[in-house]
Amino acid sequence: MMLKTITMQWTGDSLILIDQRKLPHVVENVVCKSYEEVAQAIKDMVVRGAPAIGAAAAFGYVLGAKQFSHLKGEHLSKAMQQVHDAIARTRPTAVNLFWALKRMHEKFLAAKDQDFVKALEEEAMKIAREDIETNRSIGRHGQTLLKDGDTILTHCNAGALATVDYGTALGVIRAAVENGKRLRVYVDETRPYLQGARLTAWELVQLGLETILICDNMAGWVMKQGKVNAVIVGADRIAANGDVANKIGTYTLAVLAKRHGVPFYVAAPISTIDLNVKDGSQIPIEERSHKEVTHVGDLRIAAEGVKVYNPAFDVTEHDLVTAIITERGIVRPPYEVNLKRIMGVEP
Repeated sequence: MMLKTITMQWTGDSLILIDQRKLPHVVENVVCKSYEEVAQAIKDMVVRGAPAIGAAAAFGYVLGAKQFSHLKGEHLSKAMQQVHDAIARTRPTAVNLFWALKRMHEKFLAAKDQDFVKALEEEAMKIAREDIETNRSIGRHGQTLLKDGDTILTHCNAGALATVDYGTALGVIRAAVENGKRLRVYVDETRPYLQGARLTAWELVQLGLETILICDNMAGWVMKQGKVNAVIVGADRIAANGDVANKIGTYTLAVLAKRHGVPFYVAAPISTIDLNVKDGSQIPIEERSHKEVTHVGDLRIAAEGVKVYNPAFDVTEHDLVTAIITERGIVRPPYEVNLKRIMGVEP
């Protein structure tokens, strides 16, 4: 079984990931031949974006199964729990990671005397293919919210690089363009890791869209001038009440959008919705290396000895979110009722 997209390739015995740390300067791959190497790639942000992390975790689990396929009984069960836990420890905020691992581990437990390695590989491929179709469905629903001639503001990277293929927030933009709508896009640089400047701008330029890069602190002024018709972002976890955890700076954009009367849309698969989390206060927020703030690449830009706070995500309250775009349709308030409904759970 083979898979090949811009973000990842599955060869049957290795997971090949585009090294997103080196874009847009160099297009280079990292080859992972073990679950430990996949876990390290997730932790080091070789691969990033909630859906892409989930799919990478699934293939990492398969590599673990291949590594331990010689074991039997309790020894195998302990080894596969070790694989699960090692990958689960990599990044705490994106719920897709845990969703994919849960699905893979349940498949392993159900396999029993069957060829569990083959069953797990089929499940990982299913997760990857479902993600591609999910993103296209998100795009089909979301593009109905956009008009010909609109200008969109987006934050971080929620494109093909953040998924198996096509993208969530950028998938909405792509679908609108495929439907003949002329759009242009403002891209926040997204400090400190610059996913907007390095990744989103690169994707949009490759697609031939008019792309305007701005610093994060310019967004309010751009909105005040009436240059933005909608803000569209992705999500790493959505709580049961509609609170959204996404890349740091998302909350700021939502407040600014509210102030200027600009619709604020979140595009995400239902696997990102965590009904076990009551609200955003219960979502764990990852804090990353201080070097991401004190340096740009290897160049130090801050004084030696300065203290740093570097949360990778923030939480946008549900009352700032105009709508959540999923593969099953567009969800509007009240989110506590309608998110359960879209998930097939009785409110």
